[in-house]
Amino acid sequence: MKTRPKLSVVGDDPAGRILQRLDGVKPSGKNRHMAKCPAHLDKSPSLSVSSTDDGRALIHCFAGCSSEDVLASIGLEFKDLFPGRLTAADRSEYRRKSLESGREHARIIQQIAAIQIERGEGLSEIDSEQLQEAVRREREICEELAGFEVERGQRITPDRPCWAVHEQWVINEKGRQLRPGVYWHGFKRGGADEEENEDDASDRPITDEWISTPVTVVARTTNSDDGSEGRLLRLATEGGIKEWIIAMEVFGGSGEDARRALFGMGVIIALKKRGTFMEYLLDQRPDEVFATTSRPGWHESGAFVLPGRTLGSAKVRYQTSNKAQVLFSRRGELDGWKAEVAAKCEGNPVLTLAIGCALAGPLLSLVGVLGGGVHLVGDSSSGKSLAQLIGSSVWGDPGIFAASWDMTKGGLEIEASSRNDTMLPLDEIKRADPKRVQEMAYSLANGQGKGTMTRDREARGKLSWRLLALSSGERSLSEHAAISGNAAHAGAELRMVDVNAGTRTHRAFDELHGLEGADFHRLLTVAVSAHHGHIGPAFVEHLLASDDRPGLLEDFARTRAQFMEDNAQAGRVADRFAVIALAGEMAIAYGLLPWTPGSALADCQLLYGEWLNQVGSGNAEDRQILAGILDFIDKHGTSRFSDVNDQVPDTKVFNRAGYWELSVGKRLYLFNKSAIVEAAHGHGLSRVIKALEAGGMLARRDTDRESRKTKKYRIPGGGSARLYVIDPEVMDGEGGGA
Repeated sequence: MKTRPKLSVVGDDPAGRILQRLDGVKPSGKNRHMAKCPAHLDKSPSLSVSSTDDGRALIHCFAGCSSEDVLASIGLEFKDLFPGRLTAADRSEYRRKSLESGREHARIIQQIAAIQIERGEGLSEIDSEQLQEAVRREREICEELAGFEVERGQRITPDRPCWAVHEQWVINEKGRQLRPGVYWHGFKRGGADEEENEDDASDRPITDEWISTPVTVVARTTNSDDGSEGRLLRLATEGGIKEWIIAMEVFGGSGEDARRALFGMGVIIALKKRGTFMEYLLDQRPDEVFATTSRPGWHESGAFVLPGRTLGSAKVRYQTSNKAQVLFSRRGELDGWKAEVAAKCEGNPVLTLAIGCALAGPLLSLVGVLGGGVHLVGDSSSGKSLAQLIGSSVWGDPGIFAASWDMTKGGLEIEASSRNDTMLPLDEIKRADPKRVQEMAYSLANGQGKGTMTRDREARGKLSWRLLALSSGERSLSEHAAISGNAAHAGAELRMVDVNAGTRTHRAFDELHGLEGADFHRLLTVAVSAHHGHIGPAFVEHLLASDDRPGLLEDFARTRAQFMEDNAQAGRVADRFAVIALAGEMAIAYGLLPWTPGSALADCQLLYGEWLNQVGSGNAEDRQILAGILDFIDKHGTSRFSDVNDQVPDTKVFNRAGYWELSVGKRLYLFNKSAIVEAAHGHGLSRVIKALEAGGMLARRDTDRESRKTKKYRIPGGGSARLYVIDPEVMDGEGGGA
């Protein structure tokens, strides 16, 4: 009895099963063999058996025997050559290999065409059509292959029924391929199913319901501002991985607004599964708990929070609409900003001030300095707006981060709160309401919004902030307020300090670094557009890394000692310039600013000195009161005053403010009580008298009582009156005029 040869080349595929039962098997090529046909008396091998790449067996007897007879002769049927029903995974793998083969063929056609073109050989019309078809076919195949990018062995066996999130393609226990998304893995329901025991679940038909693109509930959240709860969501979208916090209060309604926001961020929710999607979110119970806040800046945990980014903590997030992140966007590189922006600012006090003002925001609460601002004053097109763009580039896109004075007080509060602990640029003060501009300056510095009430008469949480504003305009704050007839308030002017940005060496600039003014302006404008949003967060990271609060306070004290003042009001302004200088010097020490050490301090000292020279020494309110009285005399000296020595009243005087008298060749003005209060623009009488005495402006008074501030005069037409005697020439000599 003949024994069949053992073939190590034969496997458990259809061709292998046949070859194991044949005699005289010899290889005749790749995956091809010749053997003696068992269906007839075969003296020389006449049966060809080969296998294809996809596993099929090809049988051919050159003597003419049918494949069925050949198989029957060795005890096989066609059904014996194939396993049971192919799984979806097997069919998917075959399809993938077929596509890869087609892609390779299309690429070969393109390579041949490329060689012909490189040789200078033209393509015929048929060749061109074949090339276009090959390009189209490759693109279609690549798109289809994208769906086959499944890790080998990435199979899942869900603990049904359950929710699940898959960020990659997966294969379920039945071999079905599932695209990325949120799923409900359950069982198909039916009458018979309802009676089955849950222990027999393995035999029940399964269902995998696709709910949405991948949305993972990462953590529970608690808002540090009002205690409200939420959920931190991880969104895997075509645009990348994103985070969003959904407030729990949305589950009290339809959730339509939340779904709309998610759609806006790239999440796709099955239209018929919107309610199921909300149910999925509500069912999640993550163990992690994160803190959230609705304001950027310092958090009670010690972290510094920005939209889309938290410095110093992995468990604190910024919670608001997804549009807020645009304010603090980043572009380009920090090194690019240092080389193309910061380096050109050195030698320009107005520009270095703008950068220091932006960097000082995170320091204010750490060193105990109140908020406020600086106001760049200069003619149109002098370079003020460029300084604001440069300051804005510290934290974000200058075109978006910068704001305008053209808003209501409520709008200003929102803008300030959204930039807490950073900087608020405000362009063109002429667009502000003259009647409200001083009130808005007070509000900015005080750092607290207006209190409002809910429909239930409960107090709403006030907006709050602490920052420095960088304002600009062709007029000063007091000059703009005067347009509406409002008097200048010393407090407002101290909270928004005027800085000369129009009459320097080159208008707002002192050093053009070898360029023409227009070229210098254009170069920096382009540079801040290309590089922004880096140095502010980098500065905070260095602050967090140093973690030396006592040392920071000592550094501020040393810097503050470089700014001298003669009263508490000037001291507040000195605090502001000192913290700006400190921020600049710290950034130089951190290697974030390519400036000479000490240059930021020197520039701030220069601008502070210019401000002191402009406003003079002494109390700011005293100066304003005296200036108001002098202005009153200039305006009404001949129309509302007359000679006190006239025999009869001057009938031409309307709305009399008082009289005048000549003394040693100069005119003294004798004010009645109502007029002197009017001239001082609303300051109380006692405050006005205090300012007049401090300035030595009360020229005469009766001495019958030590507290007497007036002098009694006989007035034209009979009778007498007590009047305040003012010497305007003394006021001019003291610089009290406007």
